[in-house]
Amino acid sequence: MLKSMTGFGRYESVSEARKITVEIKAVNHRYLDLSVKMSKKLGYFEAGIRALLKNYIQRGKVDVFITYEDYSENKVTVKYNRDVAEEYVEVFRKMQEDFGLENDLTTGVLSRCADVITLEEQTADDEELWKDLSGCISKAAERFVQTRIDEGENLKRDLFEKLDLVLSYVDFIEERSPLVVDEYRERLTQKVQELLGDTKVDPGVLATEITIFADKICVDEETVRLRSHVANMKETLSSGESIGRKLDFIAQEMNREANTTLSKSSDLAITNKAIDLKTEIEKIREQIQNIE
Repeated sequence: MLKSMTGFGRYESVSEARKITVEIKAVNHRYLDLSVKMSKKLGYFEAGIRALLKNYIQRGKVDVFITYEDYSENKVTVKYNRDVAEEYVEVFRKMQEDFGLENDLTTGVLSRCADVITLEEQTADDEELWKDLSGCISKAAERFVQTRIDEGENLKRDLFEKLDLVLSYVDFIEERSPLVVDEYRERLTQKVQELLGDTKVDPGVLATEITIFADKICVDEETVRLRSHVANMKETLSSGESIGRKLDFIAQEMNREANTTLSKSSDLAITNKAIDLKTEIEKIREQIQNIE
């Protein structure tokens, strides 16, 4: 399916633990230029993010913005260190034995001893975080691709209209070219008669001159190639592949044939139509730059 290189996609995922927002937007570019802007806390996942996005995007200057809010970062857990507490209990017991003191150890006293009770911040599980993050990126990328497809259909319709217009110009040139030769024959015959009067001119000489002229202005090969390129471009537009570069190459070949047609023209009507042809092909080339 034909895709434009411009597109936008956004998705937001909210859970008890975190909020992730992903925005993807793109403009034209010859290759894939991927820029990812995100929180430093997500830096560990950058390689995975780029690999994931390449499944959805082949060309374009793509900017990805990822915002991340960790709702669990201020949460702490209270941890009881049994081994440390056990050592304190043993120390208190020895102190009782060594000094004959009353052992008044209680849970409250023990809990105030260093490192028996600790507070630890909860850290996000990388596997769980990546599951949420990759899912959010995939959803945003799917929406991004859909906008490219929708715009791509508009581009396809526009290009087909332009290609049909190119064919109409080719039709005119093919229909007009034989008439140019006939008109040249009439002008040449009339000129010779004006110059030589009643003197007879060898018909073979005139035929040779007309043949040379016809060969010089003949654009049959160019128009045949133009028709072939138009057919190839239409087929490519319907192929559903990543086709931007191929279309650009075909357009260059079309422009080359149009230039040759213009350079061979000695007729004003064909010259004007060849200029229209080049103009339309240039419009096609510009539009192709929008295709992935």
